[in-house]
Amino acid sequence: MEAHVKYVPMRMNVSTGPETAGLRPLSARSVVLSMLLAVHPPELPVKDLIRLVEPFGVGGSTLRAALSRMVAAGDLWRTDAVYGLSDRLLARQRRQDDAVHPRTRAWDGDWEMVVITATGRGAAERAELRTRLTALRLAELREGVWLRPANLDRPLPDGLHRVAVTYTARPDEPAHDLVARLWPLSAWASTAQTLLTTASDAPSPADRLTAFAAIVRHLLGDPVLPPALLPPTWPGPELRTAYAEYQREVVASVGVEGSVRGC
Repeated sequence: MEAHVKYVPMRMNVSTGPETAGLRPLSARSVVLSMLLAVHPPELPVKDLIRLVEPFGVGGSTLRAALSRMVAAGDLWRTDAVYGLSDRLLARQRRQDDAVHPRTRAWDGDWEMVVITATGRGAAERAELRTRLTALRLAELREGVWLRPANLDRPLPDGLHRVAVTYTARPDEPAHDLVARLWPLSAWASTAQTLLTTASDAPSPADRLTAFAAIVRHLLGDPVLPPALLPPTWPGPELRTAYAEYQREVVASVGVEGSVRGC
């Protein structure tokens, strides 16, 4: 469906993706997930996990306790002495892979627009839909109206038509002005530069892992805009390259068959 929409300036709640990515303390669970999320397929024998988590200050008994809790919580499955990511966390790995290696196409000036039409939904349903739309790298222009440049090579979810109508639009407002209202690009870029410096200066394996965990969280909030709409020194590619190199290090340290998507 083709629509030519004239946008009127208005105040809005801007969707910014993840908040400024602060560094979070490492736990045994986060170390295990970082190892498994980096390899494809995401499964490792316990003997390899024991060896891999040791440089991060996680002992064998702590690891085994964490693995038991993660299996009980549905984070992992276990077969004999091999642990792997559950289906729920496989979806997280796919989102992380897409954040590091987004699929894009040439931009011809079109925008995707999603207009929410469902009514009578509860707060939890509304929040869940907002999370889904944000994960699709859409931004909210006004309540119930989401859009972005149509440069991502990905379909919208089939179930979206039950709650929304989708359009291809050509806004009358200049694209750079609209982008500036939808995404806080300067703030995102500033945090990205800080994270790159933190990762480069990290003095220990645990500090590096903490920094790169924050980097991949931050990449989930990159709007992945067409190059023509980005500031000239946009750090997104540099951040992706740094994280992809770290993934390769993790795979090399595993010492078993595995790969990093797109590398």
